[in-house]
Amino acid sequence: MNHDFEDMGPVDFLVIEFPGNRMTGEGFPLLLDLVDRGIIRVLDLLFVRKDTEGSIVALELRELDVGGEFDLSVFEGSSSGLLGQDDLDEAGAALEPGSSAAILVYENLWAAPLALALRRGGAQLVAGGRIPVQALLASLDAADAQTVGEAAP
Repeated sequence: MNHDFEDMGPVDFLVIEFPGNRMTGEGFPLLLDLVDRGIIRVLDLLFVRKDTEGSIVALELRELDVGGEFDLSVFEGSSSGLLGQDDLDEAGAALEPGSSAAILVYENLWAAPLALALRRGGAQLVAGGRIPVQALLASLDAADAQTVGEAAP
């Protein structure tokens, strides 16, 4: 990674669970599209499996490409060294036994100019977060139910 850290955009990570180890590969072309369009830069892409006894095992990309269904070679070497065994264990702890997961660390290239301008002005990020879609939908459903309840005579 010979990239000037001052010029970097925010870096995020995702742990994406595939229950029952069912990975369809539908997301891979979309991830590649985000990279090709310069929206994100993949820093790390690792895969783990949690066996039924709860042990966490790192997977090689070739282990995921059963029968040549997915061309994952483009992701070979997507490792910045940011993730260690502790990170893999922590991600694995979030998984249900018998499932696998992708661990994705990526830079938000789209936000790099804004982040650089803010840093130059002395600003710093002191908190961040993400609202899961399921939580957002549940909140909207609850608000709708309350509105309907208030409208009833």
